[in-house]
Amino acid sequence: MADYAIIIDDLIVAMRLGIHPHEAAPQRVRLSVRMTLSYPRAPGADRIDEVMDYDAVREGILALAAHGFALQETLVDAVAALCLADERVVEAQVRSTKLDVYPDATVGCEVVRRRG
Repeated sequence: MADYAIIIDDLIVAMRLGIHPHEAAPQRVRLSVRMTLSYPRAPGADRIDEVMDYDAVREGILALAAHGFALQETLVDAVAALCLADERVVEAQVRSTKLDVYPDATVGCEVVRRRG
């Protein structure tokens, strides 16, 4: 077995996220994902078909963001489920951060989900 971590860090999307009236319009949200993957063997041929294509994860995150969410908890759970849909992913750590809610702080949520 060969274990690797794939990291998608600081992906900033404009999306509807929140329960307050002032959050009805899209706001900037930073998403970061760390996936631990287990491959049957280390990639030897240097080809994408030996590993996870993280482009698909990024596109999936953008599609989820287009729908919007009321809670950060449901957003990070949805992204974690997206990651774990690939059977090689054994753990997904997902963090969301609202960048513009407060003038003096960001607000975020993080989840870790493991297979099995």
